[in-house]
Amino acid sequence: MTSLLVLNGPNLNLLGQRQPEIYGTTTLADIEEACRAHARRIGVSVSFHQSNHEGALVDAVHAARGVHDGIILNAGAYTHTSVALMDAVSSAEVPTVEVHLSNIHARERFRHHSFIARVAIGQIIGFGARGYTLAIDAMVDHLGQVA
Repeated sequence: MTSLLVLNGPNLNLLGQRQPEIYGTTTLADIEEACRAHARRIGVSVSFHQSNHEGALVDAVHAARGVHDGIILNAGAYTHTSVALMDAVSSAEVPTVEVHLSNIHARERFRHHSFIARVAIGQIIGFGARGYTLAIDAMVDHLGQVA
């Protein structure tokens, strides 16, 4: 069975409370439940991890190697700052889809640059919580094409 890691970065634990005008009112627990339900429907296994700490995210990416077939990554603000996370994704060699709830290209200029995009197979941005299930579908399609 295909196994995916859904990995969330800093401040995403506050979804539903933090800036609902940008990120909506859906909580991280709601997103995880939607991903679980979607994964069951399509026959995929999903695991979840969230951390506000860059090193913990790097460790999670490394640990995914040989365990998960793909990573769905919302690196939060580390998207725009973390060379370490970019290097981890590149080094782990686990296909990764980058996800953002908001359209980062329609926001502040500093959010337009993504270090993760250089090493991801693609980005899904601006579709709110639905972006996660879209990312799962995109990853499953990608893995099917690679196999």
